Amino acid sequence: LGGGTPPEVTAMAAFIGNAASALLHVPAPKSVQAASDPLPLLPPGLRLFACYIKAHRLYLEGAYEQSYGVVLGAFAMVDTLYPIPAIYLHLAAVMSLMALRRTDEARQHVLAAWDIARPDGLIQPFGEHHGLLGGMLEAAIKPAWPDDFKRMIDITYRFSAGWRRVHNPSTADDVADNLTTTEFAVCMLASRDWSNAEIAEHMGFSVNRVKECLSNAFRKLGVSSRKDLAQFMLA
Repeated sequence: LGGGTPPEVTAMAAFIGNAASALLHVPAPKSVQAASDPLPLLPPGLRLFACYIKAHRLYLEGAYEQSYGVVLGAFAMVDTLYPIPAIYLHLAAVMSLMALRRTDEARQHVLAAWDIARPDGLIQPFGEHHGLLGGMLEAAIKPAWPDDFKRMIDITYRFSAGWRRVHNPSTADDVADNLTTTEFAVCMLASRDWSNAEIAEHMGFSVNRVKECLSNAFRKLGVSSRKDLAQFMLA
């Protein structure tokens, strides 16, 4: 953008670049990295979504407490509920809280997101974040809302196929594309050093089912141990 570009347009361009970078898990362009924080110049609804992008980026960097703090700060600064960014913010909270093993708090946020989403059928964000939520959809949504959970999984498969086509070649990563969503969720937790018993308790099924998921994943991915899983998982 040229020097005479209105600051609001520059802010919007930075927002779009940051959003694409965070959601695709690829490095931001240098022009976006050098841009000033667009937050103050965005309209209120987009400002909240920009907070979600910031929280997502911090999660990818492993700054889980900071990521969760951004979510809490975003909710504290608004008086009006903007449903879609609110759903995304709650899901960002789930991601970081699961990474911190604060599962009870994570469950509260996923159910808060679902309370907002369910009346209007706004389930797309849940499908987009399935793997990053660390089995929380299986644990919190599937038992009471199996049909909605199935729709989320259908979205996950469609979304993930396109996501990997962009992400994998851009990063040289090899995020797995041949696991079921349950196998992927189990492997996400196993790659973060959760024990089989912890995974089983969280996801609401038996330890033997966890072992079966891991065994199938090892076979499909051509690995022999849990420590090898991380290279095929999302951040």
